[in-house]
Amino acid sequence: MNYFFETYGCQMNSAESAALILACKERGWTEARDGENADLVLLNTCSVRLTAEKRAFGRIAHYAAVKKKLKNDFTLVIAGCMAQRLGEKLKEKFPQVDYVMGTSSRSLFPLILQAAENGVKTALDLNEKAVFSFSNSHFEEGRFRSFIPIMHGCDNFCSYCIVPYVRGKEVSRDPQNIMKEIRLVGERGVREITLLGQNVNSYCWEKEKINFSRLLKIAADEALKSGIKWIRFLSANPRNFSSDAVQVMAGNPVFCRHLHLPVQNGSDNVLNAMNRGYTRKRFLELVWEIRSAMPEITLSTDILIGFPGETEEDFKQTLDLMEEVKFLYSYMYHFNPREGTKAFYLPDRIDDKVKKERLSAVIALQKKHTDQLLKSRIGSAATVLIEGISRKNADELITRTEKDEMVVVPGCQSMIGSFAGLKLSSLKGNTFRAKECVLCPGV
Repeated sequence: MNYFFETYGCQMNSAESAALILACKERGWTEARDGENADLVLLNTCSVRLTAEKRAFGRIAHYAAVKKKLKNDFTLVIAGCMAQRLGEKLKEKFPQVDYVMGTSSRSLFPLILQAAENGVKTALDLNEKAVFSFSNSHFEEGRFRSFIPIMHGCDNFCSYCIVPYVRGKEVSRDPQNIMKEIRLVGERGVREITLLGQNVNSYCWEKEKINFSRLLKIAADEALKSGIKWIRFLSANPRNFSSDAVQVMAGNPVFCRHLHLPVQNGSDNVLNAMNRGYTRKRFLELVWEIRSAMPEITLSTDILIGFPGETEEDFKQTLDLMEEVKFLYSYMYHFNPREGTKAFYLPDRIDDKVKKERLSAVIALQKKHTDQLLKSRIGSAATVLIEGISRKNADELITRTEKDEMVVVPGCQSMIGSFAGLKLSSLKGNTFRAKECVLCPGV
């Protein structure tokens, strides 16, 4: 029996697909070269933006057509956030879909595999029986970077965001199981881990009074013992970011000197309407605190433009905040109403033309800041993790710094997965080039 997965959306989806693939391999399944030749096809979908759902609909339609045309009896599974949001409506629209497996139903995946092995389509109501549970491992064979979920769901209910509705309430993972997975991936050669959560820094294990900052310290100790050199985490909400967490990061070099900190907007009026739970002033104070503790750190962010009621002055405040902070990069988008969220029903929608004009200005300003920050780094020394072979040149390697900068350097495949030192000699686009690198001894 063989499987084929397509995964869309966030790093959490990637981690969850990895866990499902492990479940397949444990039963002796192998990976198919493509979906048309698989016994089971799984699409792990995203619902955060309407464009993501449109793409997923296109892929579902493709595989539904393949099943119908070829009379291929492969099992078609739709998983992830869109599956959670739409449920059995997906099967009504696409009768060729066999199972709709929401984000809380992954523990029932072995039942789907068993049914496929037996050549039957079992009547399994995944959503009715769903009880969320964390997988034991999200390790991907041959990878030296690994995602490790530490919490699931979100209680913040930002007015524009669908995540709390498709991921559910916050659930923190047992810290002992987190440490077991860190040891496991370390033993298998992983050199960098990313701790994941929809609202990662709201982690709280009440039984042992372990909050996010304490978990970071425990994870750092465990990582170093397990041979892991770098730790990152995603995504951190400014409203939950404590001074203790800043100090733990600053005091331990295992934490990469890069942080993704989504601001969304620079106006208090808009932040309040978004229900973000912090003010412009608080965000800037947090940035100052982080940079005071770690002057070398780089920051990235999310910026949402054109929220209902956003005035020209509100927009200007976002540009001003960008000028003050100077993010290394940003994920920038304009407001698209998501049915089921509070913002979907808000009045004073911004005209599409205005939204696009404002977004273009944000993109241009971010490009300016990215160019300035990257050019200022030319000539600097850096440690990188070698990620793979360049797609453009088989004699060159793609590497990444702890500041989340990409660097291309000459090298060979045997160096992949190693840490190396190099000098940032030039810049092409947003990618640095180096003339040579030297492997770091003992790491």
